[in-house]
Amino acid sequence: MTGAFDLAITGPALLAGLLVLSTHVPLGRRVLQRGIIFIDLAIAQVAGLGVIVADNVGLEPHDWGVQLVAVSAAMIAALGLNVTEKLWPDIQEALIGVLFILAATASILLLADNPHGGDHLKDLLVGQILWVDYRQLLPVAAIYAVLLGFWFGLRHHMPTIGFYLIFAIAITASVQLVGIYLVFSSLIIPALASRNLPAAYQLPAAWCMGAIAYLTGVSLSMWFDYPTGAVIVWAMAVIAVIGAWILPRLLRPSLADGAAEG
Repeated sequence: MTGAFDLAITGPALLAGLLVLSTHVPLGRRVLQRGIIFIDLAIAQVAGLGVIVADNVGLEPHDWGVQLVAVSAAMIAALGLNVTEKLWPDIQEALIGVLFILAATASILLLADNPHGGDHLKDLLVGQILWVDYRQLLPVAAIYAVLLGFWFGLRHHMPTIGFYLIFAIAITASVQLVGIYLVFSSLIIPALASRNLPAAYQLPAAWCMGAIAYLTGVSLSMWFDYPTGAVIVWAMAVIAVIGAWILPRLLRPSLADGAAEG
């Protein structure tokens, strides 16, 4: 137990978590509605594969060339899934699973001769959120602002391909900040925990639960010196279970009062 809580480290980490939640909570709700739960894992893995390819050809980490390769790979995968959803909607989830396993095994093969391949693969899965700095977050914040503008501005008229492209860009940015496990957790767990609430409460509740989970996970990780990404995932799961049980009971009296007034 270290007891250390350095705001210079935790500040960027917490901000990274809030940025990821800003896009992933609404995207996660749509993923649940569409019944394509594992699309985030597949696209995140493809984006990670793009990062590995860029590294193998000698591009510097965090270079714009790496981002271009990663987002291009993710967008190609997203466009392909948009096509398969139209052609074979009954097996779309299975095809998403195949895409994930192909991208995952391709990553392993590309890292097979790399002496640091195990570390690279661990960083891709679990992430290094405590090593994020504010300079990394500025371009991500700008990208997310644009994506959220399109999402909330066009959500009632957005074609399927628009969803897939926004999803691919958001996932590419987030997987390099927090890793594949936290990408999946941020998308799915808050959305699951809030799905039975009235529509007006779902987004705020999911955002709040996610934010509390990142704060709790980072704090516990710093305090006990445990891997941050894994702790946040567990914190999010526990907080989601508590929130899913408590929130409907807290909201029930106010909803009943509103119905009585109506």
